[in-house]
Amino acid sequence: MDDPVRSYAVGDVHGQLGRLRAAHALIAADRARTGDADAPVIHLGDLVDRGPDSRGVIAWLMAGIADGAPWRVLLGNHDRLFTMFLDDPTARDPMLRPIYSWLHPAIGGGPTLASYGVANPADRPVAKVHADAVARVPAEHRAFLAGCALWHRRGPVLFVHAGIRPGIDLEAQDPIDLTWIREPFLSDPRDHGVLVVHGHTALERATHFGNRVDLDTRAGYGGPVTAAVFEGRRVHILTDAGRVPLTPDA
Repeated sequence: MDDPVRSYAVGDVHGQLGRLRAAHALIAADRARTGDADAPVIHLGDLVDRGPDSRGVIAWLMAGIADGAPWRVLLGNHDRLFTMFLDDPTARDPMLRPIYSWLHPAIGGGPTLASYGVANPADRPVAKVHADAVARVPAEHRAFLAGCALWHRRGPVLFVHAGIRPGIDLEAQDPIDLTWIREPFLSDPRDHGVLVVHGHTALERATHFGNRVDLDTRAGYGGPVTAAVFEGRRVHILTDAGRVPLTPDA
């Protein structure tokens, strides 16, 4: 029998370049053990916001891809908010509550702009902050984010930032759902036809729910960036001690 399709995945990063590099070091160690240099690494999005080095995260991923690394990067809702602000600071994502803007401390756009050298937006007009951001965020970074896919399927596994709308064909999924959805996806017990691997909903640890796996381990709030390996539907979390099986919670 052929070996199952192998893929690696990395959960939400949120500007934590050191933790992203640590996750990739675990992947490199697993590659060395298996001798597999070709299995892709799928990053589940939310590269930016809250953490200190969103610019460094994007630049590091871009450099790796340019050097030929088999990496894929998906678009998260925070990446979407960043690009929306750069395109039009008055635009509002329909999923963002009216009391919030991308620059609100709870969302974390300020640290993203700070990583590009934009002064603290808290006490400055939004138009001035936007003008500084457009001047300082490289066009290549904007193009990179614009080119991020909304999902990636490999064998029996679907990788996506937030999840899917249950019962809707993949090609008909709304981009807003793919980057923002929680319910009814999180509580839906049905088999979606693929194992859905996602981030977006922060948990204390990576968790297998049977029909989906959540790899968002709170990097935006001080937690690690989690790396996992998938072989068919088998899942292992990568740690300093090696692979740890991840099975559905009882």
